[in-house]
Amino acid sequence: MVAQKIDLESLVEGCADDSFEDGIRIDSTLESLTGADGLVKPAVYEGGVYQMDQRWASPADSEPTKVIVIDSVPSQANRLEEALRRNRDTTRVPEMVLDLSDLTNLPAHLPRQISSLEFPHRNADAYLRDARLSGRDFIKTELGKSIFGATPSRCGPLMAWFPQALLYGFWQSHLGKKRHNTKHARAWVSEIVGWRPASVETRVLGLKGDPMNLNTGETLTSNPDDRSEWEMGRAPVEGGRRDKLSEIGHGQVPFMGDEAAAAAVSFSRVTQRATVSFAQLRRVSLGEAHGPDRDAAARALLVALGLHAHVLAFGRGFALRSGAALRPMETSTVWLGAGGDRALTLGGPRATGELVGAALARARSEGVPLDGWDQPALRLTPRDNLRNAIISTWPQPAD
Repeated sequence: MVAQKIDLESLVEGCADDSFEDGIRIDSTLESLTGADGLVKPAVYEGGVYQMDQRWASPADSEPTKVIVIDSVPSQANRLEEALRRNRDTTRVPEMVLDLSDLTNLPAHLPRQISSLEFPHRNADAYLRDARLSGRDFIKTELGKSIFGATPSRCGPLMAWFPQALLYGFWQSHLGKKRHNTKHARAWVSEIVGWRPASVETRVLGLKGDPMNLNTGETLTSNPDDRSEWEMGRAPVEGGRRDKLSEIGHGQVPFMGDEAAAAAVSFSRVTQRATVSFAQLRRVSLGEAHGPDRDAAARALLVALGLHAHVLAFGRGFALRSGAALRPMETSTVWLGAGGDRALTLGGPRATGELVGAALARARSEGVPLDGWDQPALRLTPRDNLRNAIISTWPQPAD
């Protein structure tokens, strides 16, 4: 089957209300940088456990295969959003930025701004609810009201400012029980799975050394919020409590038993599958006043954006976390159609970027709301209550 280049007209037609096309599927075989038999560190959850599952590797199999979910669907969505943020010059996607730069005493590891492409709940996020725009509470502005009140069937404000929410889903759950509680299931689903893990019991045993071999059993007093302030014995330390040298970084500390971290795993193979559902996207509409052609153009733009994000995030070697650096060895893209499936080629990031550009031009010509596209980031500031919460969590250290 000869692969055909993905084109805008196919996307527009496939996303139309009267289309019977189903979507696009991307399958990749991945490999650790250390080789096909190399170790890969899956995501670890509370209790030091992996997400175990059993899947059918083939319809002909008599038994399902044990697998570990290396990177979950929500995690993959976050990585795709991060790819859009980091490559905003080619994605041209809208962005709002919560500016925290005047909170000058934040620890170095905390961000000085939070992008709308980083909001945990996208358009339904508490950071957006608790922001201000030009001195007014954002949620009380006309823009804020339109975004928080948007639904999949009246999605204009989201197309204009939060297209990622229409692609990766949202739940408006932070306004209160008697306020908007809109839900929208994700249209783009992506997951990385490791098949037939060699072991799921291995733990990383180790020892944190100490050149002076200080006695870890010595009693001291320390402030858990500021480990630079401590004294031996029961000396008075502001905010202090009884502690041990091992808890403040001194002495030799073994990692064993339940305290040892779950180890990386060797798999028979590692795969990634991503799909975009045209049926789910057909639930997305600008409203009755806009018409089917405008809706189809908006949906096609969302698909193009999703394809571009996928290529940017996973079209080359990528690192999920420590011990999980992977590279794509083989990738197939398939158009899932009512009249039969056909192979597609996406090309590289330049090709998918051009597809986004063409889809954006089509959407603009059809009158799709695109207020935030191709624009500088809209800057927000925290409301006083949010500012106070941040300061309370991260107070200014004493001189």
